[in-house]
Amino acid sequence: MSVRTIRFWSDEGILPESDRSPAGYRRYDADAVARLDLVRTLRELGMGLEDVREVLARRAGIAEVAAAHVQAIDDRIRSLRVQRAVCTVLARLRSDRELTPEDVVLMNDLTRLSAAERQRMIDEFVSSAFEGIDDDAPGAGIARAMRALPPELPDEPTTAQVEAWVELAELVGDPAFKARVREMAVAGAARGAEEAMDPTAVLEHAGPAGAAGVDPASAEGQVVLTRIVGDLPADEAHSLADTVRTFTDRRVERYWALLCVLQDREPHPLGSAAFEWFAEALAARS
Repeated sequence: MSVRTIRFWSDEGILPESDRSPAGYRRYDADAVARLDLVRTLRELGMGLEDVREVLARRAGIAEVAAAHVQAIDDRIRSLRVQRAVCTVLARLRSDRELTPEDVVLMNDLTRLSAAERQRMIDEFVSSAFEGIDDDAPGAGIARAMRALPPELPDEPTTAQVEAWVELAELVGDPAFKARVREMAVAGAARGAEEAMDPTAVLEHAGPAGAAGVDPASAEGQVVLTRIVGDLPADEAHSLADTVRTFTDRRVERYWALLCVLQDREPHPLGSAAFEWFAEALAARS
């Protein structure tokens, strides 16, 4: 060990000297050597001087201090993992567009939010979007679902989860998105529990038709529509088209997809494109 370090610890009272030589050099006995070895070990483990003093003064046991230090190390590791994920995201985004300093600050600030702060952000969004809507009202499923699935960034997030959290935070902070979610929730609560269509049939028939580029207004498109709703009259089809448009929004679908990423769950099947095609086909019925 360097003379400077030993002198510093001695001046701090952590390593008391045993004696002084006639020339004024400090001397240390065998007990001091053992104490020095312990101090060096504790410092190499990353413990601060105050923790070392507590141990040496026997006001705290090594196990107790070590346990607290383990927690501090774990917190630091989690922080470093988040920082690494953020840097990975920034490096990836840079290839897509020129990042501004504001982008970097926003992403870092969002990921550094505590779990409680993240939860509060989502709670405020849900409370604002669904104010006055009874969860027990028939058709108010979106309100119940968004209240029941609060997103939370994991303690050790992957890069994909950091990206998902940043996108989700921007989404719930968008007044237009909040207004759209509320529109859907209010309409759902007022509409009742009756099902106007079979979602499975829409995904099964409208999805492939849309993917294949079939025009909803074409004869072929109307044949596909008939497989879903049968010989539904034109006026009822047009009314149903308005309903489908009310409850179809790709950003809301994205919200659920981001939740799945954050919660490490299998993603929901994407259906917005199918329902958009379905609504166009309904509106074209004559």
